[in-house]
Amino acid sequence: MSTVLVLGASRGIGLEFVRQYRAAGERVIATARTDEGLQALAALGARPLQLDVAAPASISGLAWQLDGERIDVALYVAGVYSTAGATEPPAQPDFDLVMRTNVLGAMQAIPQVAPLVEPARGRFVFITSEMGHIAGTHSSFGWVYRASKAALNMAVRAASYDYPRATLVAMSPGWVRTAMGGPDAPLSPDESVASMRRTIAALKTSQSGAFLDHDGTPFDGW
Repeated sequence: MSTVLVLGASRGIGLEFVRQYRAAGERVIATARTDEGLQALAALGARPLQLDVAAPASISGLAWQLDGERIDVALYVAGVYSTAGATEPPAQPDFDLVMRTNVLGAMQAIPQVAPLVEPARGRFVFITSEMGHIAGTHSSFGWVYRASKAALNMAVRAASYDYPRATLVAMSPGWVRTAMGGPDAPLSPDESVASMRRTIAALKTSQSGAFLDHDGTPFDGW
């Protein structure tokens, strides 16, 4: 039985990761901000931890909550969205929330979680977005979100050199029918997560630092 850690699991893709890994018989530790989210995780058989990745004081205590754990698969799923484009400056509260959640939270999690992944020679996967693919950008729609995901990709690539016994990758889930992705997205959360789980299981150490699509296809350039 493997141990899986899901950071940001109260809804959407994060909750689906918990469902699927639990259905596969894995031991799952999962985080949520609210009591309601924690109860949903416990109902699925996960060990729930209260955590707000956007609050530095909260995530700074993550290593203490995970003391003694050996993590085979860690997933940073937490993320928030912003749709405004470059025709207007971003509001500071919006900018701060997106960057704290999508980038700072991940950067605070890495030095606390990666040392627990290395002994298992495990995988630490960060859910990013194709919208963070600089070479594939064709509009400013969601420019704060785009910038945050491009920054996340860089953070993962840079950190991969410090944890050579773990495999760190940034992975796009595809366009998924969640509250963030909307009803017109081609992939259901079930399909996206099943595809990512197959890719995660097949990851090689030589791929550490890569930016991959949900099916394992690498993105050209950054």
